Amino acid sequence: MEVVHGRCAGLDVSKKDAKVCVRVAGVGRRKTVETVTTWGSTTNQVLALREHLIAEQVTCAVMEATGDYWKPFYYLLEDAGFEVMLVNARHVKNLPGRKSDVADATWLAQLGAHGLVRGSFVPPEPIRQLRDLTRARTAITRERGREIQRLEKLLEDASIKLSSVASDITGVSGRAMLEAMIAGQDDPAALADLAKRRLRSKIPALTEALSGRFTEHHGFLARVHLDLIDRHTRAVEDITARIEVVIAPFQGFRDLIATIPGIGPLVADVVVAETGADMTRFATAGNLASWAGTTPGHNESAGRVKSTRTRPGNPYLQGALGAAAMACAQNPGTYLGARYRRIASRRGPMKANVAIQHTMLIAIWHMGRYGTLYEDPGADFFTRLHPERAKNRALHQLEAMGYQVTLDRTG
Repeated sequence: MEVVHGRCAGLDVSKKDAKVCVRVAGVGRRKTVETVTTWGSTTNQVLALREHLIAEQVTCAVMEATGDYWKPFYYLLEDAGFEVMLVNARHVKNLPGRKSDVADATWLAQLGAHGLVRGSFVPPEPIRQLRDLTRARTAITRERGREIQRLEKLLEDASIKLSSVASDITGVSGRAMLEAMIAGQDDPAALADLAKRRLRSKIPALTEALSGRFTEHHGFLARVHLDLIDRHTRAVEDITARIEVVIAPFQGFRDLIATIPGIGPLVADVVVAETGADMTRFATAGNLASWAGTTPGHNESAGRVKSTRTRPGNPYLQGALGAAAMACAQNPGTYLGARYRRIASRRGPMKANVAIQHTMLIAIWHMGRYGTLYEDPGADFFTRLHPERAKNRALHQLEAMGYQVTLDRTG
């Protein structure tokens, strides 16, 4: 087998240390030499490893993506003057029965030496900072949602059915009622009168819903939940303000993709952070969609397709695009909305959601690669594409309902 890197290193990384195999390929009658050493995971140890690999004239270092333990090694080695490859653990599995840290490091060195592995996408430092911020905002937002659910469960325990009338129990009206209950107000009519704007039309229902057994114990826990919700809200606001600063170099790409229906500023932030805003890293639009995990899988043997399940992709990108796809589903006046309903009617809402994510990524790749603007084909795109098919479908539906239809062309 052809040797691509005559001097290659394989790193099996763990929390405390890393087993490092330096493989020097033999030339002529010289045998291949593989030397395994152990290095700590502290900064000084990794810097010493860096100097060791430079002294060994290594041209490529391969490491497995193990949790977050690869980060100190990758970040300190990426500018050492040789290629550093972070590889997917699923792509470098060793033979069964030969599993040890030393064997794994040797195996990685062998794969890297023969060019049998592909490096994972590791974005540059500015994008890594943006990723940290958007992922932290997502995590804190989800935690705030869990805290609101805990508050709702507390109200159910107190026989307060506020959530059955008000869609947001922490909104302006809901917050005023909760603060009044915590302060000791127990008159349902007085509590319902705190409703604002459109919720005032539901005062009779609110009066009935706020009749319960809200005690001092419930008030203490409600105060705790509200304080935690406020703390999460302030953290989200602070992170969002920081994101606006960090994302400034990528503002053009962000504004461009925000023109796609369903993609608002928050989703656009996640797309920029997860894809790196550089579409040249992906050879084709299909490569981007495959990397994100929105394309059908390909598992075939003996001419039989075993599975077409989508591969595991980036969960943060999938979550943001999934929310954008659901927003498109609620908009009947766009091409993406029409496409969602068209697929959902045949294959269900889940597959339709993934299909819309795929379509969005294809558009994002072309917009980022060529700087083109998004042009919506319109909700009637499929009708204009196949007018006869649309006419026949409408006729069959009317006939199935018992109508006899006669068509006269108007123009």
